[in-house]
Amino acid sequence: MFKDGNFFTQYGSYYIKGALYTIGIAAVGVLFGSILGALLALMKLAKTRWLRWPANCYIEFVRGTPLLVQIFLVYFGTTAVFGGLNLPAIVAGCIALSLNSAAYVAEIIRAGIMAVDKGQEEAARSLGMTKVASMRYIILPQAIKNILPALGNEFITVIKESSIVSIIGITELMFMSGVVAGASFNAVLPYAVAAVIYFILTFGLSRLLGVAERRMRTSD
Repeated sequence: MFKDGNFFTQYGSYYIKGALYTIGIAAVGVLFGSILGALLALMKLAKTRWLRWPANCYIEFVRGTPLLVQIFLVYFGTTAVFGGLNLPAIVAGCIALSLNSAAYVAEIIRAGIMAVDKGQEEAARSLGMTKVASMRYIILPQAIKNILPALGNEFITVIKESSIVSIIGITELMFMSGVVAGASFNAVLPYAVAAVIYFILTFGLSRLLGVAERRMRTSD
């Protein structure tokens, strides 16, 4: 609070730490959310009802409840269910974001798979491929190229939604902005700087995704 220098000299390290936490939490959320989302998508596309029903219930519940409620359920619910188990805030935040992202990624992947022409699978099966092999080598590679923009948008959304995990004490960007606001007695500039950092992160990611999309179109 009493250091000499301008605003960025005094509090720049807070924003750097917060931005690194934000990027890390979002990356973990999208990574594990994509893995779980792919599993849920395949379950929802399965022909057996006992696979479709749990996937449908999970997706509808997660999409129909606020992320803040899900964070509280993970953070406080694990202690209530498992007794003395106390998850660190950073672990609970990553789990909640992963579970939330999985529901949306599942619908993205399901839509991408359904967008692939059915003749592709029929041709693969006619060549002697099993259903699993045709899905792995024929359908999914085409679906991934179709859903890449939507997955990129999900990553951007998770970066912005990660600000909610500050409510359980994770020192990400919004939490650090609150610390700086309290230390500097300035309620506007700290959050304005946070907004600029969020914009830089999301804008930079969208540009990288644009480059990847153009390269994939060139490969076609």
